[in-house]
Amino acid sequence: MPQPSPLRRMLAPALAAVAVLGALYLVTLVYAAGETLLAMTLLATTTAALWIYTSPRTYAYRYLFPGIAAALIFVVFPMVYTFTIGFTNYSSGNLLTFKRATAYLVEEVYRGAGATYDAALFADGGRVRLRLQDADSGALFSAGPVALDAGRAVAVQARPAAGDAPEAGQQLPLKALIASQAALKRLSVTMPDGSLVRLSGLHEFAPVRLRYTPNPDGSLTDQEQGGVIRPDWKTGFYLTADGRQVQPGFQVPVGWGNYKRICTDASLRQPFGRIFLWTVVFSALTVVFATSLGMVLAVLLSWDALRGRSIYRLLLFLPYAVPGFISILVFKGLFNNNTGEINLILHALFGIRPTWFSDPFLARSMLLIVNTWLGFPYMMLICMGLIKAIPADLYEAAAVAGAGPLTNFFRITVPLIRRPLTPLLISSFAFNFNNFVLISLLTGGHPDFLDTTVPAGTTDLLVSYTYRMAFQDSGQQYGLAAAISTVIFLLVAAICLVQIRTTHIAEEERR
Repeated sequence: MPQPSPLRRMLAPALAAVAVLGALYLVTLVYAAGETLLAMTLLATTTAALWIYTSPRTYAYRYLFPGIAAALIFVVFPMVYTFTIGFTNYSSGNLLTFKRATAYLVEEVYRGAGATYDAALFADGGRVRLRLQDADSGALFSAGPVALDAGRAVAVQARPAAGDAPEAGQQLPLKALIASQAALKRLSVTMPDGSLVRLSGLHEFAPVRLRYTPNPDGSLTDQEQGGVIRPDWKTGFYLTADGRQVQPGFQVPVGWGNYKRICTDASLRQPFGRIFLWTVVFSALTVVFATSLGMVLAVLLSWDALRGRSIYRLLLFLPYAVPGFISILVFKGLFNNNTGEINLILHALFGIRPTWFSDPFLARSMLLIVNTWLGFPYMMLICMGLIKAIPADLYEAAAVAGAGPLTNFFRITVPLIRRPLTPLLISSFAFNFNNFVLISLLTGGHPDFLDTTVPAGTTDLLVSYTYRMAFQDSGQQYGLAAAISTVIFLLVAAICLVQIRTTHIAEEERR
């Protein structure tokens, strides 16, 4: 066998070295962004990949590692990250880390006493010149040219300008001035008299002072109103002497506080129990209805004497071929209380117009109807495949014994396809337990409960209730929502394990 050339032998180690360096660079960027947990996950994955693809003893694992790494990064990491957030007060009011919140306050400024200047920007190549005019005396000052940078602070010295001398370059329009606001806020201008001015309006510069100055004990002195603010590690805010919270807040660990709140807070406990019960009922009924309809249609379409079976199969498969979100929006229009075709037909035949979206019972019934429509084609296809695997001799023997179609269905078809169908039913139950898309697009969780203080709807599932808690109506309480998400995960896992165990015991008893 010919030996590979030296260049080819060096190519693989060189590519591996480049890949490792790139991965380490990515880990550094992620860590610098403050995502320590994700950086540790990426570092562990990189280390494992380097070991597996360089050690002869781990040759067999080289084919499994990509799948395992993907599961760690895209499945395990989000679960661990969500679980971790559940032990913090992470929310829209406590969004930053303590270090970043402190830096934000230390950089906060207030307007001091002194002259106010109207500002105008003039283009100077790739940079700009700033012209300042005293609002009271009309004196003109020029600063620059300077390169504006929204990512860092920039300082420039101003000098007197002749009143009749035009500024070099073309004056930028108001649109460009507005677009440069972020960079102008980072610009400090030292006037000839030594005063420091910064942007205080859309095109206005004025003397500014740092509002808070740090103290050795971790507190901040308020230069504008006097007094000292101190960090409170229970609430995640700096507090004034009279207990007032200073924005922005910062993240602090709260232990099991979010989980205790789920169990003890009446405003959360009341809708949580009802929503959990409806979630279980919705998931179970969807599985029952979709499976029953799909199984019956599969039996009918497996009848050899049925003419045009291919056409029927195609037509019944179409609901599954159409993207789900399109079907949901179509049904939303069909069920419209005033202009929907369903209500128009019911009104023409029976003189009624059901309020599908405002009546809790009708709204829940509508969800079950739509979800059954979306789910039965898949169940039908699975059942058709399972029925094809049943030996035809069993049906021939049953026909000789005088058995009818119902006897064949309940004594032959159902018992033989139930066992291979059971894992699919359990996975379908778990999917519908978290069927966020249907609720979000069709009802949005409405109509809401009228006896709860937190926004919660009669058609909300636990997942949509958590979404509203985290991102919509309740102040974006990410930590609490993460705790609820963890509880949902444990509930679904427990229910699925019970179903699997119950099915296994039933199979053993029949043996």
